[in-house]
Amino acid sequence: MSQRKKILYGLFGIIIGLCVGALFRNYRTLEIVSMCNSINSMKQKTALEIIGLHPSEMPDNSQRNLVFVGVMTAKDFLQSRAKAVYDTWGKNIPGRIAFFSSEESVAENLPLVALRGVDDRYPPQKKSFMMLHYMYEHYIDRFEWFARADDDVFVRTDKLEQFLRSIDSSKPQFIGQAGRGNSEEFGLLSLEFDENFCMGGPGVIMSRETLRRVAPHIPTCLKNLYSTHEDVEVGRCVQKFAGIPCTWNYEMQSILHHNSSGNRAFSGNLKNKEVHSAITLHPVKRPALMYRLHAYTLGLKAQEFRQQSLLLHRDIAQMTTLLQIPKINKNLAPGVPIFPQDETSPAYLGDHNVLDLNRHRPAHLGELIEWDFIAKSLYSAMHPNPKRKIESSLKEGLNDVVREIMEHINNFSRQRGRVIEFRELLYGYMRVNSLYGQDLILDLLLVYKKYRGKKMTVPVRRHLYIQRSFTDIRVREITGGVVPAHAVTALDRRRIAGGGGSAEVSRMMGTGGNTTGLDRMRSILNSGWERLSDTLASQFPVAAGSEFRGPSLAPAKDRIVFVIPLAGRSETFMRFLRNFEEIALGRDGRTDLLVSMYVDPAESPLVTGLLDQLRAQYPRNRINYLQLYGNFSRGVALDRAIKSPFCKPGDILFFIDVDMIFTQRTLDRIRTNVIRNRQVYLPIVFSEYDPQPEVGGRAKLITTEHHRSSSSSFRNFSAPYRVSNSNGYFRQFGYGLAGIYKADILRPDIGGFNTDINGWGLEDVKFLENIIAANVKGSARLLDVADGKVDPFQDPLSLQQHQQLPQELTVFRAPDPSLVHIFHPISCDRNLEEAQYRMCLGTKANTLGSFRVLEERFVRDRELLLYGRRGRGRR
Repeated sequence: MSQRKKILYGLFGIIIGLCVGALFRNYRTLEIVSMCNSINSMKQKTALEIIGLHPSEMPDNSQRNLVFVGVMTAKDFLQSRAKAVYDTWGKNIPGRIAFFSSEESVAENLPLVALRGVDDRYPPQKKSFMMLHYMYEHYIDRFEWFARADDDVFVRTDKLEQFLRSIDSSKPQFIGQAGRGNSEEFGLLSLEFDENFCMGGPGVIMSRETLRRVAPHIPTCLKNLYSTHEDVEVGRCVQKFAGIPCTWNYEMQSILHHNSSGNRAFSGNLKNKEVHSAITLHPVKRPALMYRLHAYTLGLKAQEFRQQSLLLHRDIAQMTTLLQIPKINKNLAPGVPIFPQDETSPAYLGDHNVLDLNRHRPAHLGELIEWDFIAKSLYSAMHPNPKRKIESSLKEGLNDVVREIMEHINNFSRQRGRVIEFRELLYGYMRVNSLYGQDLILDLLLVYKKYRGKKMTVPVRRHLYIQRSFTDIRVREITGGVVPAHAVTALDRRRIAGGGGSAEVSRMMGTGGNTTGLDRMRSILNSGWERLSDTLASQFPVAAGSEFRGPSLAPAKDRIVFVIPLAGRSETFMRFLRNFEEIALGRDGRTDLLVSMYVDPAESPLVTGLLDQLRAQYPRNRINYLQLYGNFSRGVALDRAIKSPFCKPGDILFFIDVDMIFTQRTLDRIRTNVIRNRQVYLPIVFSEYDPQPEVGGRAKLITTEHHRSSSSSFRNFSAPYRVSNSNGYFRQFGYGLAGIYKADILRPDIGGFNTDINGWGLEDVKFLENIIAANVKGSARLLDVADGKVDPFQDPLSLQQHQQLPQELTVFRAPDPSLVHIFHPISCDRNLEEAQYRMCLGTKANTLGSFRVLEERFVRDRELLLYGRRGRGRR
């Protein structure tokens, strides 16, 4: 019986194996048939159909017949490098593009030419020559220029068009970065003393006449190869049969730029002279870097359009002045507008007074702005830190100014056979008027190079006087009537998903459709009701937990959890609770409170009683507290709070101190500036000076804290605080107040707060350092892409699971006048760590008063004057 079972199981296994084999065989057959059909369909296309060229299009009747670009690629790179080329710069060529690969290559989404009898072996000598021969046979009379490129080169198509239209294409031209081989190859390439070649990597361009002379002799060139480098052999062939060498030109190194960094090329900062001035950039080995370059150059193009628009607006403004047309007049003549569309139309071209040519002239001494001195450090007379490191934003802005100025200078220098290079900024002065613009005085060290005639290289110094005017503020309002496709809100998506229909979709997208007058009226009423509800909500308090809603429901606001560490200070905490109840509970309704307090037998019962009472009064808000024991540590208090179950991963955690007061605008700024998985908000708060400082060594009679606590019960926390230079300063070096999603702060690379620091101070600096360190690791992802360690085209979910580097968190900082730190006396404990103690002394010194107050105290106090004179005498 067992023998029969074995035979039956064996027969059953054989049958299943045959079925599976037949299935795979049929699948392979279908795949081969599909490939053959694709190849046949490609073979059926004519040479003009492959590149989408109409038979009637010729260079004399079409602007898109300037250049034909042949891109050499391989079968393995068709869906990676070749696709990236075609998706980025390939479709913007002022002509046509085609990809040349081996005989068996197939790609339906690319204009591909499978060269007969050519494989993908390296070096691609046969592929290169056969590509040139194909160009000659099918396109010689249809384009003025022919370019040979690799699939790892990026081309600035606008610069390429400008460059080629400035050269006579009827003459034989062979343009590229000239070379004679490196030191190891010198003498081994069989080049004569007057011969060179165009290096193939950055790209090679030849005129129609050059290709016409060379192409008939390509079979001869293929039979007489002296090296393994295809670009060397192409250059030898052109030299022999066209009679011209590769262009010997100093500028070709920057126009057709080759980066020697290999795979890591263009993975770092793109804001440099080479990227901005080059026509081609090589090598771009990874598709992700190709898309990155494309996005960056599109940004440069947008800046150029913006500059052109400003110049045109300036011309219009000058002409209206000459025609004596008042600035407020929008018409050249009655019924003849300056612009065809007015401000209410999306096609409005802007205000021709966008850039006022008249510089601001101060009317009195108070309007004068002091200069900052720029050297190795930045020196500012009125800054809390008079000597400080030059910020990265200022350094980047100065580099932008210098680069633009040098490009402008060299535009005229090249015609005279010379070039001026920037070497170093020696020193400078800067001032910024936030209403009008920036003034710069820069002392530059330059190098003058003359390469035509008598060659010379001379260092020179020049002063630059620059005035940069600010343009108008552009505000774009997105309403329910017209919503761009890329800016559809979550509410709109719910409307679409809820069955709004095609008419509703068309109305929100602003793409037309059968929009009736009733639809427009409904849109106007809805938007008007929303604005009215916002106004009412800001003017009248709303009951806790309730929300004012009109007929058009707005999306719910994200919940904010105020996290406050506390140790004693019950009177100050009572003021904070009154502020919190009036603003967060009475007006906002979606802000909770979590107090992480160290137990104090004398004051803790009062604090817990107040919180319990508030929780009972506002049951819809989460008002909780944690009780901690031991020596106070702000880092431990905050870390325990963020890891507690009282806040959820989708909550915005805002770390705040008991000495702060805030308004509704504070909450609005937190929700606006904290973005999940993308951005952390560290506001720059306004900190009060000591309103009653010691005079002549005499102690003041009453502290500010006691004064505030006694009068705070009558304070209207909704009223804006008076911010001025005399009563406080913006604390630029304080990072204790921060807004971040709980899900972001618990990421493994951030991991909450440092719990090894006792007392106040330094834990906020460590927190910021952790975020910056995580961002540094995140920015290294581009290098991993360049090295092939990360494939950015994987499924995003699987990518997040496999990559070790999470998304970068941007740190956003801005002054917030609605966040005010009320003054209280500071006592620095000598037992603190050295770094904490120094930070405490610095904070205490900053609260003494403004520069003018300290100056008056110093001048009027004889003891201080004598002390200063004695100190100066000892030096």
